[in-house]
Amino acid sequence: MFTGIITGVGRIVAVHDLGSSSSFGKRLTIETPAGYLDDVGLGDSIALNGACMTATSLDLAQRRFTIDISAESLDKTTSLDAPGPVNLEKALRAHDRLGGHIVSGHVDGIGSVSHFAQVGESWLLTILAPLSLAKYLAYKGSITVNGVSLTVNKAIDVDGGCEVHINLIPHTVENTALGALREGGQVNLEIDLIARYVERMLQASPATAALKPLPPV
Repeated sequence: MFTGIITGVGRIVAVHDLGSSSSFGKRLTIETPAGYLDDVGLGDSIALNGACMTATSLDLAQRRFTIDISAESLDKTTSLDAPGPVNLEKALRAHDRLGGHIVSGHVDGIGSVSHFAQVGESWLLTILAPLSLAKYLAYKGSITVNGVSLTVNKAIDVDGGCEVHINLIPHTVENTALGALREGGQVNLEIDLIARYVERMLQASPATAALKPLPPV
């Protein structure tokens, strides 16, 4: 689990194919800020642009780690198949502050940046989310964009999806890779976990709703 509070901005510095066809995944080498890997062990979970991955090797001297990303994950995410900046977040520990919201690190869809410009001291980010995610997006609700926990200021249903307006304060732009976004670019989106369960409860069939919980032991 994660919180959507980015703990470092890294960079994918190498991408290697794990096989000769599209059914194979890739091995990524990620360079991190100084000291970032000091408390990381092999097998630890680290989110890259909001996608939960497993550290498969560590090189503390060069501040690098590797992950293997499957073809399925590559198909369901964006910006993880080529060199470039990535938002990093280590997995949540039981005693950590929940500064953002509960994030699973499972990307639900890919959005498109339709507007990104400075307004006063802040930045306005507008994303077109897929139609399949529209019902989960609400005014003042939470959304994860490339691993960053953000608040929805507007959710407008349009043809083909839902237009989400988000305000970014200077701290967020300066301390995450969101500052590198450009109009027409793509982003990884994760909906709020609570919204996911509410939707499931609302669509449950009468037979499912009639099931009684097991008696206490």
